[in-house]
Amino acid sequence: MPKDDARTIAIYSRKSKFTGKGESIENQIELCRQYISSHYSQEEALAAVVYEDEGFSGGNTDRPQFQQMMSDARAKKISAVVCYRLDRVSRNISDFSGLIQELERLGISFISIREDFDTCSPMGRAMMYIASVFSQLERETIAERIRDNMHELAKTGRWLGGTTPTGYASESVSHVTVDGKSKKACKLSLIEKEADIVRLIFSKFLETGSLTQTDTFLLQNRITTKNGRDFTRFAIKNILTNPVYMIADEAAYRYLSESGAELFSDRADFDGICGIMAYNRTEQKHGEAHKIRPEDEWIVAVGKHPGIISGSDWIKAQTYLEQNRSKSFRKTRSNTALLSGILLCGSCGDYMRPKLTKRTNKDGELVYTYLCNTKERSHSERCAISNISGNLLDRIVCTEIKKLSEDGSAFAKSVEKAKKDILSDKGDFSENIEELKKSFSENEKAIENLTKSLSENSESSSAVYIIKEIERLHKKNDGLKVQIDELENIRKRQIINGREFDILRDMLSSFAGTVDIMSAEQKRAAIRACVRKIVWDGENVHIYLYGSDDDDTKNTLEIPLSEYSK
Repeated sequence: MPKDDARTIAIYSRKSKFTGKGESIENQIELCRQYISSHYSQEEALAAVVYEDEGFSGGNTDRPQFQQMMSDARAKKISAVVCYRLDRVSRNISDFSGLIQELERLGISFISIREDFDTCSPMGRAMMYIASVFSQLERETIAERIRDNMHELAKTGRWLGGTTPTGYASESVSHVTVDGKSKKACKLSLIEKEADIVRLIFSKFLETGSLTQTDTFLLQNRITTKNGRDFTRFAIKNILTNPVYMIADEAAYRYLSESGAELFSDRADFDGICGIMAYNRTEQKHGEAHKIRPEDEWIVAVGKHPGIISGSDWIKAQTYLEQNRSKSFRKTRSNTALLSGILLCGSCGDYMRPKLTKRTNKDGELVYTYLCNTKERSHSERCAISNISGNLLDRIVCTEIKKLSEDGSAFAKSVEKAKKDILSDKGDFSENIEELKKSFSENEKAIENLTKSLSENSESSSAVYIIKEIERLHKKNDGLKVQIDELENIRKRQIINGREFDILRDMLSSFAGTVDIMSAEQKRAAIRACVRKIVWDGENVHIYLYGSDDDDTKNTLEIPLSEYSK
């Protein structure tokens, strides 16, 4: 590198799972610095910029520090990229090839010290491509072995673990092989009480052809999940689309054959009693919700468990769902409503959402009301609280904030505390999210390793323990995913940084004079600066300011609707 080149050398390191030994992030960085020191200079080794991703797979380049490095490379800040080993950058030949081409276009060298490859030379580039091809070949070979293992497992029709579907329990069974060895496996056993709920869900959906009406029916009749919670539309749809409930009959055989699924059971095995086991049904990616694969990628066998829903009814349910997809449920959203996400029903505690009408009031505003989500879903069976005019309630809240702004000292304390709480929470959330994601990644890697181990030990007595551990990690990651999503949603709502908050504080101090020229988004931000939540009890509006709890009357405003609706 020319001495007058102001660009720095970049060190990139990655490890998909934290360990304190071996090729740790720290060891990779130290080895890269030693290489730079011996091939360039000690000064450049010390000045090298480090980009490190821990807890990320090499299957793709969707990693924060890698993307930051490429952004700096495009900004002409980097002269060379040094990594410890080739697969630290990517295990995908397509991604790797694209990276090398882009670095070459930018005039940036790429060096892998373990393989001693340097793209400064044609031979180095050629050898690097060859090594990358073998790296991807290894990855694809592992994936192929896992799929082959699924084929073998499909022949047994056994339950592999994971979240047990409603209507069944996981049961361990033993049998003796021809060589006298005892082997254990898992199968699903029927829970009749839960199975009745599954039958009821299918029956109501086939009767109405509507997820919404099925959801309403379950709410009205207080039919809950196995955990005692109200069913959601998502949970109902998961039950309706799960082939585990389909009885292996003639209709099921024709449907699965025509859909292109790999059948590992003969036609004679479709006995009209057992249920269906579909392997390779979900696509699991780190940090993303599981996706259902197309049916022609499923590996299907007749299971050891009893089915619940006839093949024809299960198929009819899929037809209705497909027809409804084009007219899928969408909640009406109001661009003018100010209180979405902070307005709660005082009767049942659920959120209240705005519902637009096609009418306008005398001021030319679209008329909308706030209604309780549970009330709407249950058609007033589970909650009967009265709706409230959205235009009126928004005006009440804005008026009360105007009054707050008139009291300088009280208002300043409220906003300053809100600022402190938001900024401290944002840091805590970010730290918590990273810890949860790290645990999630470690569990995913452990599941991957256990799956590989299962493919090598599928016939041994240890297989059942491996399956149980995979099931435990899946359940743990399901819980982690819920926590991550919740914290991410909270963090997304906290969009106000310190400087913006100071500007907003000054703006709110003269809220009375500026509210009429604010946009709806500015009004929402202003309200959330000092309002923690709002509760409508049917007669009064309760506004809880930041710094107050549910029993604190000092920082809670209670406004009878009658004061404003005269």
